[in-house]
Amino acid sequence: MNPNHKPIFEPFTLPSGVRLKNRVFMAPMTNSSSHPDGSASEQEIAYYRARAGGVGAVVTGSSHVLPDGKAFVNELGADHDALIPGLRRLSAAIRQQGAKAILQLFHAGRMAPPALIEGKQPISASGVAAERPDSAVPREMTEDEIEATIQAFGDATRRAIEAGFDGVEIHGANTFLIQQFFSPHSNRRADRWGGSLEARMAFPLAVVERVKQTVAGHAHAPFIVGYRVSPEEREEPGIAMADTLRLVEALADRGLDYVHVSVRGFWEGSMRDEADTRSRVLLIQEQAGHRVPVIGVGGFSSAEDVTEALDAGVAFISLAHAIIMEPNWVEKVQNGQAREIRTTLPRTAQRELVLPDPLWNMLLGVPGWFPVE
Repeated sequence: MNPNHKPIFEPFTLPSGVRLKNRVFMAPMTNSSSHPDGSASEQEIAYYRARAGGVGAVVTGSSHVLPDGKAFVNELGADHDALIPGLRRLSAAIRQQGAKAILQLFHAGRMAPPALIEGKQPISASGVAAERPDSAVPREMTEDEIEATIQAFGDATRRAIEAGFDGVEIHGANTFLIQQFFSPHSNRRADRWGGSLEARMAFPLAVVERVKQTVAGHAHAPFIVGYRVSPEEREEPGIAMADTLRLVEALADRGLDYVHVSVRGFWEGSMRDEADTRSRVLLIQEQAGHRVPVIGVGGFSSAEDVTEALDAGVAFISLAHAIIMEPNWVEKVQNGQAREIRTTLPRTAQRELVLPDPLWNMLLGVPGWFPVE
C-alpha cells in the first residue's frame, strides 16, 4: 500500500461504541432491485455482498417506513414485519464480508408518485408541490399522521435491529419528507411543526428521538444511528446554509453517530450563492465535526481524492459511483493496486460487477450519468 493512503485505513470508534475498520462507507444509492413487496431480492443481496468486503460500512438504498412513503419502483421496504427475513438475509450478506450494515430509513412525502402509492394523493408538511415538472400537490398531514409517521421510523428501527443490522441512517436529505418539514418551501404550517426555524426542526428531531428510544429499548449491543442532510435548496424560500448549521448543532446535541452530508461534489460551494465557493461539507465539519463525526461524499474516484478529503478534516467519506464501477475499490487501494481501479463502466461488465438487472438498465439508460464505454 502507498504510505500516503494510510489515513483511509485508520479505524474509528463511533460515539455509540461501534468500531469501524476504516474510513470508507458505501454510500446509499437507489437500485430499484427489490421485489414489488419491498423484500430484498437475491440480485440485490449479491450486489451488496460484492461491495462489502473492503468498506467499513455499507448504507443501503432508502427503505420506506410506510406504504405511502415510496419514491422509487421496487425499492427496499421496512414498513412491516413480514420483511424482516429478507432484511436479515441482506444484513448477513453485508456483515459476513466484514462491513457494518446500516439500513437507511425514509418517507418520500410529496415526492411519492401517486402511481406507487395506489393512486393516493401524497402527503407532506404542507400542501405545496415541489418545483418540478408534473409534481403532485400533496395533502397537508394531520397531527395524528405526523405522530404515526414518527412512530413508523421507530418501528422500522426495531425491524432493523431484529434483522441483524448494525445501525440505521435517518434520511433527512434529497427533498424527502424529513427535509420537507425542515424546509420553508414545503413547510408553511403555523402549528408546533412549522413556522420558525426551531419549529421546522421539530419533526426531524422527533424522528431522531423516537429512533434513539427504540434503540435503547430493543438493541442488545451498540447500534449506529446516523442522519443524512442536504445543506441547501435552490427554491425561494428554501433551506439556507445557516439553517443547516443550526440543525447540525441540534443533531450533535442528540449524540448521533454521524452526519452524512449529501452533495454533488465534496468541494463544491453554495447552490444558492455562486459567490460562496466554500465547501458545504467542510462548513459542517467546522461547525460541528468536533462533536459529531461527519461523512463527506461527492466526486471521489481515486485514492488521492479520498485522502485529500480526509486530510481536510472529515471523519469518513462515502463512495457512490466509484464503488459501482469498482466493487473492490478499498481492497485494491489496500493491496497497492490503486492504479488498477476501474473508472469507467464497460457495457460487457454487468455480471463481473454484480449489478442487478434493474440497476444495470438505469445505468445504461441515463445518458451522461456514468462514463459508459
